[in-house]
Amino acid sequence: MVVESNFLQSSVIFLTAAVVAVPIAQRLGLGSVLGYLLAGIAIGPWGLGLIRDVEAILHFAEFGVVLLLFLIGLELNPKKLLQMKGPILGLGGAQVVITTLVLASIAYAVGTSWQTSLVIGMGLALSSTAIALRVIDEQGLAGSETGQSGFAVLLFQDIAVIPMLAVLPVLAGNTAGDWLDALWMLAGVVGLLFGGHFLLRPLFRYVVLSGVRELFTVAALLLVIGIALVMERIGLSMALGTFLAGVLLAESEYRHELEIAIEPFKGLLLGLFFIAVGMAVNLGLLALQPVAVLSAVFALVAVKGFILYVLARLAGSRDKARSKMAAILSQGGEFAFVIFTAASSEGLLDEQQTAFLLVVVSLSMVTTPLLLMAQSKWYARRLNIETETQLKSDVINKQPRVIIAGFGRFGQIIGRLMYANKIKVTVLESDASQIKLLRKYGYKVFYGDATQLDLLRAAGADKAEAMVICTDSPDEIMKIIELCQTHFPQLKLLARARSRVEAYQLLSHGVDNYSRETFLGALDLGRQALVSMGMHPYQAKRAEAHFRKLDNAMLKELLPQHNDDKQLASRAKEARKELEEIFGRELESDRQAKNFWD
Repeated sequence: MVVESNFLQSSVIFLTAAVVAVPIAQRLGLGSVLGYLLAGIAIGPWGLGLIRDVEAILHFAEFGVVLLLFLIGLELNPKKLLQMKGPILGLGGAQVVITTLVLASIAYAVGTSWQTSLVIGMGLALSSTAIALRVIDEQGLAGSETGQSGFAVLLFQDIAVIPMLAVLPVLAGNTAGDWLDALWMLAGVVGLLFGGHFLLRPLFRYVVLSGVRELFTVAALLLVIGIALVMERIGLSMALGTFLAGVLLAESEYRHELEIAIEPFKGLLLGLFFIAVGMAVNLGLLALQPVAVLSAVFALVAVKGFILYVLARLAGSRDKARSKMAAILSQGGEFAFVIFTAASSEGLLDEQQTAFLLVVVSLSMVTTPLLLMAQSKWYARRLNIETETQLKSDVINKQPRVIIAGFGRFGQIIGRLMYANKIKVTVLESDASQIKLLRKYGYKVFYGDATQLDLLRAAGADKAEAMVICTDSPDEIMKIIELCQTHFPQLKLLARARSRVEAYQLLSHGVDNYSRETFLGALDLGRQALVSMGMHPYQAKRAEAHFRKLDNAMLKELLPQHNDDKQLASRAKEARKELEEIFGRELESDRQAKNFWD
């Protein structure tokens, strides 16, 4: 009963800290990662002291990183992995080797032995997989140059943990049994690859045939936990083992079901991991040696960031992509805890050195969201000052007639149409790499988040005639609409709707001018299909126009049945339900028409 009571009490503390801190951090623009870290600092031994067993919680929470790597593996089949071998070995390998040597040289210059210096260099060369991938996911960078380069570096770092751990006994002078351990690790990897290829699919087929749906979730967790446990027992990285398992299942028919089963656990445990890292920040040591600790944190972030930036430039990355990747990967990582703890047990680090290094790594993790926020503001200030200078020099056309928010594949077509008809346009765009290209063709471009009131004012929203909102996120579109309706009521608002659900939201906010991005293209292709089936082109065009008119009328007719709570419902469920209603009405209409002619 005491154990159960302690577990429930700790759970309440963790959940309360997350629920309070993360929304505040999000609202302040700091991101969820920093919110979790601050929550951990607040409830940890150096904050309110509500939780004290940090090491046990951190060890458990590392399982969130394991689940994250498994899901990443599911996204990468072996072919994709082979295609990425250049960035992984080139950019990732160079980063680990160069950063290790540079940081080891700095540590050696301060007076540590070469063995200890090498351990410090290896541990600090690793970045936080959990923080970096969470930031990449939050900012939608997964398919971008920044995200792909960052992932290549992180993957090599995770692989590099294995030889780093293997070399620690050698550095400590304990060479007995090293070859046997290496063979044991190699056998473990070969066994995982063999078992994954021949056993995993039959296992999941057996589970699916049972007909018990929740058993699939149980089997997925068993797979990940089992592999993690085996990898840990033979001295390998748990995260690397589950990543390989994910890669082996990437082309299986169970891939999507596995993602759905694991995703909720991953998010929860990753949040717990960030909280545990925040709890591990030794504020007592920071208070005793503030200059030394903060100087070490600054040196770590600066050196890693500089090396990453230079390597990305040599690899041919664009300016903003390389600077953002350098910021995302500039911190120390969770595997540094593993390296330094193992080195301490081998006698390579004393207790004081280990404590100092761990607080430096923990504080460096806190710098990442702050660094990204500062970087974003710097880009916005630099690029927008240039734009305002251009606008001031344009005496004849000071203000735009149309503002376009978001200049991706959708917004570009609208912009080109405006430009072709000599309509002055200002673009709000968050991708700095496009700005020079847009300016080259005469667009006035502001860099930043279109949901910020200051940016809208600077772009001339108070004088413009219309605003076309083309951003990818439906939530952002609604925020911009609410902001414009409050502060710029004279603006004619036009917006992009990704589906009928977004169309209902726009209509409920009084925005009648919208375009469902897939509707018109699909309708045009349907008309072509009718013609290819033998229908006269004119008759097919009339059928297209009639269907469009009917669908728009039905959209407005069904509007009262929808409210804002629909945003929270499953989109797939919403679409199926509505499709049933539409088909039912159209079938009834066909019956009535048939009865009339009969």
